[in-house]
Amino acid sequence: GTLITAGLVGVFCSLVFGIGWIEGMLIGSVVASTDAASVFAILRSRKLNLKGGLAPILEIESGSNDPVAYMMTIIFMSLLSGSGDVSIPVMLAKQLIFGLGIGALLGKITAFILRKVDFKIEGLYPIFVVAVGLLSYGLTEWVGGNGYLSVYLTGIIVGNSKIKHKKSLVHFLDGISWLMQIMIFFCLGLLSFPSKFGTVILPALAISAFLIFVARPIATFGILSWFKFPIKQQIFISWVG
Repeated sequence: GTLITAGLVGVFCSLVFGIGWIEGMLIGSVVASTDAASVFAILRSRKLNLKGGLAPILEIESGSNDPVAYMMTIIFMSLLSGSGDVSIPVMLAKQLIFGLGIGALLGKITAFILRKVDFKIEGLYPIFVVAVGLLSYGLTEWVGGNGYLSVYLTGIIVGNSKIKHKKSLVHFLDGISWLMQIMIFFCLGLLSFPSKFGTVILPALAISAFLIFVARPIATFGILSWFKFPIKQQIFISWVG
């Protein structure tokens, strides 16, 4: 789905704005993934009772499309910079192998420690989990893997394991996720310059409209139609995030 969305937006940017296909695909790759934080916030704050397993589908999809968009962004940035010594197949293999391998390994080890080791202070459990998350990302990036994929897989494995103080951990991480959302949008604001809005606002709105009303629905419908999803559910999934 991320590949289809990025490809369609890339072609649109290249044809409409007259830029190179690599530049167009870079723009498509940057905007192709849904906002996982917003998806989770909407689902939890509204307590939506979605039918047909829609909530798990949205959570898995919005969490897993970030690593894909990240890999595509790195690839097209490498092509734009003319890095002749970069082998894209090798880069992709390292991103996937190290991302999946280290993420799964740290997830299993962390779940085992949380089950077997009794920390003297309950407050140390969330600190330990955060440290593992940072280790999963940092170690994977250090060896050339996909840190987002690694830490996502580590979180899935730990979150679906029977561990001590799980309820308090979930409450703590909910608070952390809200803090991270605030920081992300604050940083986005710091990167924006109102003096430049006049020259970029129309192309930006055009890309946004094409992404929302054309690219994302085509990708979603093209995949979910094979699984006999009702039209309303497909529209809902295509516009969440």
